[in-house]
Amino acid sequence: MKRCGWAAGDALYLEYHDKEWGVPVHDDRLLFEFLILEGAQAGLSWATILRKRENYRIAFDNFDYEKVARYSEGKIAELLQDKGIVRNKLKVRAAVVNAQAVLKIREEYGSFDRYIWQFVGGAPIQNRWRNLSEIPATTAESDAMSRDLKKRGFKFVGSTICYAFMQAVGMVNDHLVDCFRHREVVKLAKG
Repeated sequence: MKRCGWAAGDALYLEYHDKEWGVPVHDDRLLFEFLILEGAQAGLSWATILRKRENYRIAFDNFDYEKVARYSEGKIAELLQDKGIVRNKLKVRAAVVNAQAVLKIREEYGSFDRYIWQFVGGAPIQNRWRNLSEIPATTAESDAMSRDLKKRGFKFVGSTICYAFMQAVGMVNDHLVDCFRHREVVKLAKG
């Protein structure tokens, strides 16, 4: 079975590639989870974050953004001692700030899902890449998302992080055309 080259050699990557990456996500909690994890990944490998994902879920109340938005300085200090997550003060604080911003977006748009999917017109972009080298790090859509998120006070949402987020939550299908998941993800997007 042919897969995207980046998924080879690591069981965690394989499972993530085969079951999650590129699948359209419309659940606010899961969208928030991916946004926080992509931000946490900045400067690190995605494998590092995948290995810590369950610890993140425990530490951040399963990414319940209503709870995370209310984290106190004491809770932030506790998180900075948690060896199961990336203990970067800016990234931990960003999770709290971003949760607060998601609540404001939900008030304005009804859901984070409705807001975030507007950057791709509500439907996944179906790319047809043949080589990993063709896949961009940013696009006009990720640039627009990044600008708007920053304007709303979000942190760790540069265009590269936004594009990785878009790939993860299926806003773009960046599976290579010869990868078995490309066709499956196209079908999932059609519902």
